[in-house]
Amino acid sequence: MKIKFTGRKIDVTQGLKDYAERKLARVDKYFADDADATVTFSVQKDNQIVEITIFHNGMIFRSEVSNADMYASIDRSIDVLERQIRKQKTRLEKRLKSGAFAADLGITDVPIEEEEEFKIVKTKTYTVKPMSAEEAILQMNLLGHSFYVFSNDKTNEKNVVYKRKDGNYGLIELE
Repeated sequence: MKIKFTGRKIDVTQGLKDYAERKLARVDKYFADDADATVTFSVQKDNQIVEITIFHNGMIFRSEVSNADMYASIDRSIDVLERQIRKQKTRLEKRLKSGAFAADLGITDVPIEEEEEFKIVKTKTYTVKPMSAEEAILQMNLLGHSFYVFSNDKTNEKNVVYKRKDGNYGLIELE
């Protein structure tokens, strides 16, 4: 696995890199050598944030953990990634490294159920009106949702606005 380190508002020390590499070895066994991992360290006020993203065969595994201690954030982030992989084990076995799940995972105290199929519990239908992104954000906030699908009045394409964790808004333009 190729690992790239990035720091936002923090200098990434060799100790942090070494620790993250050592911990990433826990999930490295699931991926072939062509997997790419990006580890981003950042600091916001008193929070030490670690974001790990792994790209492999068109799949993306991502975890973001905030803690008062950077090393604890790394540990929790690896736990989240491993839980994602184990939870989707049956679907992933075909695409991950052969024999990835043959070895004991070493985590027997927390049973994770495997998802056999996704269950849709509600379906909504509504008319998509042409509007600007700003108007779509207002509609989303009025409805109390975290995202809103709309038809862009300038391009006539379907777009999605969403509320980000940092309180700002994002726009997804479909091709």
